[in-house]
Amino acid sequence: MKKVLLVGFLAGAFAVLAFHQALLHVLHHNWPWFAGLTGLPSGFRPAGSGFSLRPLPPFGVPAVVSAAFWGGLWGVLLAGLVRWLRLPDLLMGVVIGIAATFVGFTLVAELRGNAPWGGGDPMVWARALTLNIAFGWGAAFLMRPFGVGGNQR
Repeated sequence: MKKVLLVGFLAGAFAVLAFHQALLHVLHHNWPWFAGLTGLPSGFRPAGSGFSLRPLPPFGVPAVVSAAFWGGLWGVLLAGLVRWLRLPDLLMGVVIGIAATFVGFTLVAELRGNAPWGGGDPMVWARALTLNIAFGWGAAFLMRPFGVGGNQR
Protein backbone atom coordinates (compact mmCIF):
# COMPACT_ATOMS: atom_id res chain seq x y z
CA MET A 1 0.00 0.00 0.00
CA LYS A 2 2.83 2.40 0.86
CA LYS A 3 4.41 1.75 -2.53
CA VAL A 4 1.20 2.60 -4.37
CA LEU A 5 0.75 5.83 -2.41
CA LEU A 6 4.37 6.89 -2.81
CA VAL A 7 4.56 6.03 -6.51
CA GLY A 8 1.20 7.72 -7.09
CA PHE A 9 2.31 10.91 -5.38
CA LEU A 10 5.70 11.08 -7.07
CA ALA A 11 4.32 10.19 -10.51
CA GLY A 12 1.56 12.78 -10.15
CA ALA A 13 3.93 15.51 -8.99
CA PHE A 14 6.43 14.75 -11.75
CA ALA A 15 3.65 14.53 -14.36
CA VAL A 16 2.71 18.11 -13.54
CA LEU A 17 6.25 19.18 -14.42
CA ALA A 18 6.92 16.82 -17.33
CA PHE A 19 3.53 16.87 -19.03
CA HIS A 20 1.23 19.68 -17.79
CA GLN A 21 3.75 22.49 -17.34
CA ALA A 22 5.93 21.38 -20.25
CA LEU A 23 2.93 21.36 -22.61
CA LEU A 24 1.89 24.77 -21.27
CA HIS A 25 5.39 26.06 -21.99
CA VAL A 26 5.45 24.60 -25.50
CA LEU A 27 1.98 25.94 -26.35
CA HIS A 28 2.88 29.42 -25.11
CA HIS A 29 6.31 29.76 -26.72
CA ASN A 30 5.74 27.85 -29.96
CA TRP A 31 2.25 29.06 -30.73
CA PRO A 32 2.70 30.11 -34.38
CA TRP A 33 4.16 26.71 -35.27
CA PHE A 34 1.59 24.78 -33.21
CA ALA A 35 -1.37 26.80 -34.51
CA GLY A 36 -0.19 26.26 -38.09
CA LEU A 37 0.12 22.53 -37.48
CA THR A 38 -3.26 22.08 -35.78
CA GLY A 39 -5.36 24.95 -37.08
CA LEU A 40 -6.39 25.98 -33.56
CA PRO A 41 -7.56 29.57 -33.12
CA SER A 42 -5.38 32.12 -31.32
CA GLY A 43 -7.71 32.05 -28.29
CA PHE A 44 -6.36 28.61 -27.43
CA ARG A 45 -2.86 29.98 -26.74
CA PRO A 46 -2.17 30.07 -22.98
CA ALA A 47 -1.39 33.45 -21.45
CA GLY A 48 1.17 31.98 -19.04
CA SER A 49 4.29 30.11 -20.05
CA GLY A 50 4.34 27.44 -17.33
CA PHE A 51 6.81 26.82 -14.51
CA SER A 52 5.64 29.99 -12.75
CA LEU A 53 7.45 30.92 -9.55
CA ARG A 54 4.78 33.49 -8.67
CA PRO A 55 3.99 33.11 -4.95
CA LEU A 56 0.45 32.00 -4.17
CA PRO A 57 -1.47 33.05 -1.08
CA PRO A 58 -1.79 32.30 1.76
CA PHE A 59 1.68 30.75 2.27
CA GLY A 60 3.62 32.25 -0.65
CA VAL A 61 4.43 28.88 -2.20
CA PRO A 62 5.52 29.14 -5.87
CA ALA A 63 2.70 28.27 -8.28
CA VAL A 64 4.61 25.39 -9.89
CA VAL A 65 5.34 23.82 -6.48
CA SER A 66 1.68 24.12 -5.51
CA ALA A 67 0.62 22.55 -8.81
CA ALA A 68 3.10 19.68 -8.31
CA PHE A 69 1.80 19.05 -4.78
CA TRP A 70 -1.83 18.91 -5.91
CA GLY A 71 -0.79 16.80 -8.89
CA GLY A 72 0.77 14.39 -6.41
CA LEU A 73 -2.53 14.09 -4.56
CA TRP A 74 -4.37 13.45 -7.83
CA GLY A 75 -1.68 10.87 -8.58
CA VAL A 76 -2.42 9.07 -5.30
CA LEU A 77 -6.10 8.89 -6.29
CA LEU A 78 -5.16 7.61 -9.73
CA ALA A 79 -2.78 4.98 -8.36
CA GLY A 80 -5.43 3.74 -5.94
CA LEU A 81 -8.08 3.47 -8.65
CA VAL A 82 -5.74 1.67 -11.02
CA ARG A 83 -4.21 -0.70 -8.49
CA TRP A 84 -7.10 -1.64 -6.23
CA LEU A 85 -10.04 -1.45 -8.62
CA ARG A 86 -7.97 -2.87 -11.51
CA LEU A 87 -9.05 -0.19 -13.95
CA PRO A 88 -7.17 0.54 -17.20
CA ASP A 89 -4.36 2.92 -16.25
CA LEU A 90 -4.10 5.23 -19.28
CA LEU A 91 -7.87 5.51 -19.58
CA MET A 92 -8.12 6.35 -15.88
CA GLY A 93 -5.40 8.96 -16.38
CA VAL A 94 -7.62 10.68 -18.92
CA VAL A 95 -10.60 10.43 -16.53
CA ILE A 96 -8.50 11.93 -13.71
CA GLY A 97 -7.50 14.79 -16.02
CA ILE A 98 -11.15 15.48 -16.82
CA ALA A 99 -12.07 15.27 -13.13
CA ALA A 100 -9.26 17.70 -12.24
CA THR A 101 -10.63 20.14 -14.81
CA PHE A 102 -14.11 20.00 -13.31
CA VAL A 103 -12.77 20.47 -9.78
CA GLY A 104 -10.71 23.40 -11.02
CA PHE A 105 -13.73 24.98 -12.70
CA THR A 106 -15.93 24.61 -9.62
CA LEU A 107 -14.29 24.26 -6.21
CA VAL A 108 -10.94 25.90 -6.99
CA ALA A 109 -12.58 28.73 -8.94
CA GLU A 110 -14.87 29.39 -5.96
CA LEU A 111 -11.97 29.40 -3.49
CA ARG A 112 -9.91 31.77 -5.65
CA GLY A 113 -12.82 34.07 -6.46
CA ASN A 114 -12.65 33.29 -10.19
CA ALA A 115 -15.56 32.86 -12.55
CA PRO A 116 -16.97 29.33 -12.32
CA TRP A 117 -16.85 27.01 -15.32
CA GLY A 118 -14.02 28.94 -16.94
CA GLY A 119 -16.27 31.94 -17.48
CA GLY A 120 -18.12 29.95 -20.13
CA ASP A 121 -15.26 30.43 -22.62
CA PRO A 122 -14.88 27.33 -24.81
CA MET A 123 -11.18 28.08 -25.40
CA VAL A 124 -10.55 28.04 -21.64
CA TRP A 125 -12.35 24.69 -21.47
CA ALA A 126 -10.37 23.24 -24.36
CA ARG A 127 -7.05 24.47 -22.99
CA ALA A 128 -7.74 23.25 -19.44
CA LEU A 129 -8.90 19.84 -20.64
CA THR A 130 -5.87 19.47 -22.90
CA LEU A 131 -3.40 20.33 -20.13
CA ASN A 132 -5.11 18.26 -17.43
CA ILE A 133 -5.58 15.22 -19.65
CA ALA A 134 -1.89 15.44 -20.55
CA PHE A 135 -1.14 15.46 -16.81
CA GLY A 136 -3.41 12.50 -16.01
CA TRP A 137 -2.21 10.39 -18.91
CA GLY A 138 1.39 11.26 -18.07
CA ALA A 139 0.94 10.30 -14.42
CA ALA A 140 -0.53 6.93 -15.42
CA PHE A 141 2.30 6.37 -17.88
CA LEU A 142 4.94 7.20 -15.25
CA MET A 143 3.44 4.67 -12.82
CA ARG A 144 3.85 1.74 -15.21
CA PRO A 145 7.53 0.93 -14.54
CA PHE A 146 6.79 0.67 -10.82
CA GLY A 147 4.11 -1.98 -11.18
CA VAL A 148 1.18 0.29 -10.40
CA GLY A 149 -0.30 0.58 -13.88
CA GLY A 150 -0.16 -1.18 -17.21
CA ASN A 151 -0.34 -4.95 -17.41
CA GLN A 152 1.67 -5.52 -14.21
CA ARG A 153 -1.06 -6.47 -11.77
